[in-house]
Amino acid sequence: MGLTQVLAGQCAAIVTHLEMLERPRPQPVRAGGLRLVRWPQPDVAKYRLLFTRVGAPWLWFSRAVMPGAAVEALIGDPAVEIFAVTDPRGIEVGLLELDFRELPNCEISYFGLVPELTGSGHGRWLMAETLARAWRKDVTRVWVHTCTLDHPSALNFYRAQGFIPYKREVETFLDPRLTGNLPRDAAPQVPLIEVI
Repeated sequence: MGLTQVLAGQCAAIVTHLEMLERPRPQPVRAGGLRLVRWPQPDVAKYRLLFTRVGAPWLWFSRAVMPGAAVEALIGDPAVEIFAVTDPRGIEVGLLELDFRELPNCEISYFGLVPELTGSGHGRWLMAETLARAWRKDVTRVWVHTCTLDHPSALNFYRAQGFIPYKREVETFLDPRLTGNLPRDAAPQVPLIEVI
């Protein structure tokens, strides 16, 4: 058994890739007042704001470090579908990103709700909506990944929805709280290690 050192200023996560190879039976799940709204041509600033609101507690930062033109090209690609979850007042409280660029695969690139809604059952509704949109006649595989920096229940949640783990990797990266891409107080459950 060996250990791999994580350098000062870095984070490490175990990434688990999961897949679903057959369309699941539709599961009726109540929306609880939430709606899924398609953003056909999302504004980069608005998209990044929602991305950060949903993902900062779990150290999501990839879209924050991408140049604006690259983000715009990605989220504006007709094979990438962006949805906001809105509450009854129309406030965005969740994000869904589906990537159909490598058919017959559909990747659930981003899936999440603001922390205030975590554990309220809304995730099951969002997953039912996600799978209804992901499984199209030309799709034979839907996949997603999660990591040990995500919500502690994320992996079990995906498995309960019918996803099967097929690969695991270790990822290291510069801590986005130290690079200025996220606030220093984001994800307090992840130790901030500046020097060893």
